[in-house]
Parts: sequence; C-alpha cells; structure tokens
Amino acid sequence: MSSTSSLASKRIESLLDENSFVEIGALVTARATDFNLKQTDTPSDGVVTGYGVINGNLVYVYSQDAAVLNGSVGEMHAKKITNLYDLAMKTGAPVIGLIDSAGLRLQEATDALNAFGEIYLKQTLASGVIPQITAIFGSCGGGLALIPTLTDFTFMEGEKAKLFVNSPNALDGNNIAKCDSSSAAFQSSESGIVDVVADEATIYAKIRDLVTMLPANNEDEASYDECTDDLNRVCADIANCVGDTSIALSQIADNNVFFEIKENYAKDMVTGFIKLNGMTVGCVANRTEVYDENGEAAEKFDAVLSPKGCYKAADFINFCDAFDIPVLSLTNVKGYEATVSNEKGIATAVAKLTYAFANATVPKVNVIIGKAIGSAYVAMNSKAIGADITIAWPDAEIGSMDANLAAKIMYEGQGADVIKSKAEEYAALQTSATGAAKRGYVDQIIEAADTRKYVVGAFEMLFTKREDRPSKKHGTV
Repeated sequence: MSSTSSLASKRIESLLDENSFVEIGALVTARATDFNLKQTDTPSDGVVTGYGVINGNLVYVYSQDAAVLNGSVGEMHAKKITNLYDLAMKTGAPVIGLIDSAGLRLQEATDALNAFGEIYLKQTLASGVIPQITAIFGSCGGGLALIPTLTDFTFMEGEKAKLFVNSPNALDGNNIAKCDSSSAAFQSSESGIVDVVADEATIYAKIRDLVTMLPANNEDEASYDECTDDLNRVCADIANCVGDTSIALSQIADNNVFFEIKENYAKDMVTGFIKLNGMTVGCVANRTEVYDENGEAAEKFDAVLSPKGCYKAADFINFCDAFDIPVLSLTNVKGYEATVSNEKGIATAVAKLTYAFANATVPKVNVIIGKAIGSAYVAMNSKAIGADITIAWPDAEIGSMDANLAAKIMYEGQGADVIKSKAEEYAALQTSATGAAKRGYVDQIIEAADTRKYVVGAFEMLFTKREDRPSKKHGTV
C-alpha cells in the first residue's frame, strides 16, 4: 500500500480494485539543491507511482501530488514515470496518468526540460504497444499538455481541471472571462483533445469501464468476455435510429453498452467501443441527430462528412488497427460539408479518413443504413477501400448521385414528368441497395431489426483474418 495518505494516493485507490495498489519508488526525492530545494521536503518527488488491478487487469498508475512543489515535474519526478513505462512495456499492460501539476519545475531548469523530453520519448515508444490513458484533475499546462495529447484517451474533470499550452490570458485579444480555452468544455468540444468530461467519481468509473474494453497490449489475444446477451437478439427499434447512431450502436451491442469516445467533439461522427459476443469492436458512424435524455432531437446535422468528423474517425480507426480491434461502420452520408472555412481542409481530412480505413488490416464490416452517395460513401469504409463485408438495409441508397439530381442533369429541359420518370428509373437501377448488390458492392441486404445477428456473424467469420501489405516503414498520409 502507499506510504502516504495524500490526495494523489487516494485518487489511485479510488481508481483501482480495493487494496490492490502497490507503490514503487515511495522514497524517491528531488536531487536538485538550487534555489533552496535542499531545504524543501519532496516526498515521492511529487508523484505517486505503482501498479494494481482494475477488474483483475494489471495496470500501472502514476498520480501527481499538487501538495509537493505544486506537483511540478523535475528530474526524479520524471524518472519515476519513465520507470513505470519501462515496466509497463516489459509486462504489456496499460499506463494511466492522473494529472495535477503546475508543470515544469523552474528550480531544475534544463534538468526539468530534459525530464519532459524523456517522458515524451517513452510515450512515443509505447504508442500502439500498450494503451495509455490520462485523467486531468487539476492544472495541466505548457509542455505538460503534450502528455495527455500523446496518450490514447484523455479524461477531464469538468469544473476544476485546466488544460492548456498557453493560458487563456496569454492569447491575443482574449481573457479567461471571455473564453476559457483551458476549460474541459473548450478542450472537449473545440480542440477534441478530451474524450470524456465528468466529475471525479464518474471519471474513475469510466476509466474502469474503458480498461475492461481494451486489450492489455497490441499482442493480447485473451481480452474477451463471456457474452450473456442473445446473439440473435432482434433490434426492433433500430430502424428509427438512423439519425442518432450512438443509440443504434447501443442497440447492436452486447447488453446495449456503448462506450462513446469524444462525444462532445464533431458530433456528426460517432466513435466508440461495443462488445459483440464478448469481443471488443471499434465503431465509426455518421450521425445527423443528437437526442437528449427526454428523447427529443437536441441537435441536427446534414448527412455529410466534416473535417473535424473525419479527423476524429481517422484517429480512432488508427488506434483500433494498432491494437487489433475490429472496426464496424454505420454509413449514412451523401457528400461533404460545404463552407468556405471547411473547403480549406476537407480534402486533407477525407484523405486521412480514407487512408485510415484502407490502411487498417483488422476485420472491417460496413452497414449502410441510409444514404451512401458519391465519393463520401467511398471514404466511409466501402468495399472499394477494403471493407471485408458490406451489409445494407433494404431502403439504403447507394450510388454516385441523388436520383432526382441525376435525372435533372441527364434530361435537362425535358419537362417535369420525364424527369420524375427517369429519376425513378435511375433510383431503381443506380441508387438502390439491390442494384449495388447485383454489382457485388453489397454482400447482404438485411432487415434492420436483424443487424445484430448479421454483424456478430460477420465478425465471427472474420476472426482469423490475415492480410499482407506491401513492405514499408510506414505510410505518409
């Protein structure tokens, strides 16, 4: 057990299974002596480190102690964290950082700067090998802000936590009263760094839920739960969830559990994890509506790809591919968000999304639940860029262009009756799920209510998938 009763230690104990925490390096203190540091007591050098379990899963945890030099990062503080990373890499287990720090320890100057760099290096080497999770409970500013951004998932306490590179008052023309750019609200909805915003107790519960969803490392082949849900369960209401696909995904999932990632950012794109027959699956889905707790549509979006949505999905797919987590997509898209601002970055963003789907070698299943029109559909995990199985609902629209618009272009000036007739003909031949299936672009047309059964079956079939790719160091997109 921890030798201290600090808030930092209590946070660890709140996170881990009861009485499971074992502290490492409790007697480490600062070596620096400049600026009267020798006279300052620095127990554990401001960070409690060790290991324990979450629902029986081994994890390594460090928790910064703001009561010791404001939790600032110096030479020995960093060595404790990097030592934890070394152990985690040797044993193949996640690292969880609990952040509450004033940042760089000024008294240690270049030693502290080098300490930051050593942590960054360990995080980089661990990326894609072990899951990295950060929770911010206090201040996380300056160079320290890179630490949560280098991890896979970031949680942030909604009221007291601060995350920033430059403080709000240091931004030209801004002050904290005008725009608190360090707040959880800003960092989750505007920058997209933060995955989950909640109170402290909920953060512990959410991290525990996430850890049970994730493999321990990129070679972990034992991260499966026993499924207590009916594999053939009918999703009677799923056809009504085309708009809010977070609800659709929860209906497909084992026991209706969907862990959403970055729910406040780019809400037109849904990302998160579900279990299917006990196996973790990463989900990416277009969304046109957000429903509140009263079942009312709180927000509406067009069925288009946005730059933020593409980046959000691409990052998530890359994580899934690194950790061998299969990917399920729900497609309902007809084009791209068209504004002058978005035009600056939409091509690059869609390229990132296309590359992420095409580059991923994990099992990939696409369910077309609404529109699948134009090159935006191609980017959303289509068979053309590598989806292993493509499923469509009966009323899905799949084609190069909306049927009415295509008829207007092809039969310009020929009257409303002709255009209407040709639009119907075009819809039947060129934009129907049946038309796409006849050309081999759709593998199965199913009733919406049977989605869970068919998706579970597809991933079961793909369980042993292996795919060779051209030999290279890495891509450049």
